[in-house]
Amino acid sequence: MEVIHFSAECYPVAKVGGLGDVVGALPKYQCLLGIDARVVMPYYERSFVQSGTFDVAYEDQISLGNTPYTFHILKERENKLGFELYVVHIPGLLDRTEVYGYPDETEQFVAFQLAALQWLSKRQELPDILHCHDHHSGLIPFLASYSKPYERLKTIPTICTIHNGQYQGWMGWDKLHYLPDIDLSKTGLLDWGGCINPLAASIKCCWAYTTVSESYLQELHHHSNGLEFLFELEGQKGYGILNGIDTDVWNPQTDTMIVKKYNQRTVLSGKTANKQALCSQFNLDADKPLITFIGRLVGEKGADLLPEIIFSSLTKYPGEVNFLVLGSGEQHIEHNLLQLAQKFTKHYNVYIGYNEALSHQIYAGADFLLMPSRVEPCGLNQLYALRYGTVPVVRSTGGLKDTVIDMQLDDGYGICFDDASVQSVCYAIDRAVVVHADHPKMQLLRRKMMGLDYSWKRSANQYIQLYQSFKSK
Repeated sequence: MEVIHFSAECYPVAKVGGLGDVVGALPKYQCLLGIDARVVMPYYERSFVQSGTFDVAYEDQISLGNTPYTFHILKERENKLGFELYVVHIPGLLDRTEVYGYPDETEQFVAFQLAALQWLSKRQELPDILHCHDHHSGLIPFLASYSKPYERLKTIPTICTIHNGQYQGWMGWDKLHYLPDIDLSKTGLLDWGGCINPLAASIKCCWAYTTVSESYLQELHHHSNGLEFLFELEGQKGYGILNGIDTDVWNPQTDTMIVKKYNQRTVLSGKTANKQALCSQFNLDADKPLITFIGRLVGEKGADLLPEIIFSSLTKYPGEVNFLVLGSGEQHIEHNLLQLAQKFTKHYNVYIGYNEALSHQIYAGADFLLMPSRVEPCGLNQLYALRYGTVPVVRSTGGLKDTVIDMQLDDGYGICFDDASVQSVCYAIDRAVVVHADHPKMQLLRRKMMGLDYSWKRSANQYIQLYQSFKSK
C-alpha cells in the first residue's frame, strides 16, 4: 500500500510546531510496519535541503488563473528520514526560507496542491491513499473528485488529519479561478461562512477525517472556530487517533543535544547534571524547583497568562522557585516576558526564539513543564516531558486530558487543572512546589513517567487499519 502524505511541515526539513514533528515521524513508523509511506511538501531554502542531494522526479507547469508557473518535484536521494521525501519547488513562489507569514500564502499553498496533484495524476502507478494534513492541503479531496485534470485520482481514498482546527486557510471567492477546470455545480463544497474554506472543503469531501486525540474530536463539535455545525453533520466520518512521539529523536539515553544522557535507572544523576548546566546558562538556582514553558507565545497556548503567573509565584515564593520560558509569538507577550526578566534576575529567564537543541536540554533539565493551553488538539510537549522524566503541569483539555493523569489519582503522574486562569495555574504551581520537596516521590514519579509508552507504533497501526478499511468498500 502506497500512502502519500501532504503537509506544509516535516521535521527536520521545516518545522514550526507539532505538525512538523508528526509528519516527520508517522510515515517513518508506517514504513517500519510495511506501508510505503511518502511525504510531499513545499520546498524551503533551509539547511536540510541546502545540504542534501535531490533529484528531479518531475517537471511541468501549472497556472494560478492567468499566471503560469514552472514547477519541479524534487526527490531526496538518500531516504535520510526513513521514507521517501518529495519537495515541490516553484521559482518565485515555493523557494523561500520561512514556512508561513508571506502575503501571498494563499497562492503558495494552492500552487503546492495543484503541482502535487498534477504530478501524481501523471504517474503510471497511482497511490492507494492520499493523506492530507491541515488546511494547507485541504483542497486536495475536492480537487481529486471534481477537477477534470486530476480525474484519474477520483477513486483514491482521501484522509484529512486535523492538527489544529482553529486555522482553516480562508480565501475569498475572487481566488476561485486559481482552481483548474472544476465542476462548478460542486462549488458549495468549497464554501463555509461565505468564503472558500479549505479545511471545511476537506472535511466535506474526504472519505474520513482524523483528529490528533479522542478528546479533541469531541471538542471540535463545540469549539472549532465556526465549523461546529459541520463537525456535527460529518461526525460519522471522524476518528480520534492520538499522536505518538518519535522515540529515536526523543530519547534521553541517546540524545546528543543534552549535557548528560540518562535512563530510568540513572535519572537522578542525569536530571541533576542537565539541570545544573541549564541553570548555569540562564543564571538560575539549580537547588530550587525549575518550572518551564516551551512553545508558541500565543493566547491559544495560554502564554498571555505567563507574566502574571510568574510574577505571582515568584512573589509568593521569593528565591524558592525558578522559571524558564522558551518561545516566540505575539509581540506584547514577548515584551512582557522580557520586562519581567529585569525584575527577577536570579530566578527567572526567557529565551525568545526557536531553538531545537535548547528545547531538548530544557526537557532534560527541568523539574516541571507548564502547559496552560486554552486549545491543545494533542500536545506533544507533555509527551516529550514524560519521556525525559519531567512532570507535566497541564490544563485538562484535548490531548492533555488524554495523556496526563493527575498524581492524586491511582497510577497518576502529572498535575492537572481545569481552567486557563492565573488562579488555577498558580494553585497547580503550589502543588508542584510541595511535590518537589518530597524527593522520594519525585524519584518515583520520574521513573514512572519514563516507563510510559507514547511511541508511534500503536497510533501508526490505527492509521493503517483506517486505510485498510477502505479497500473493502
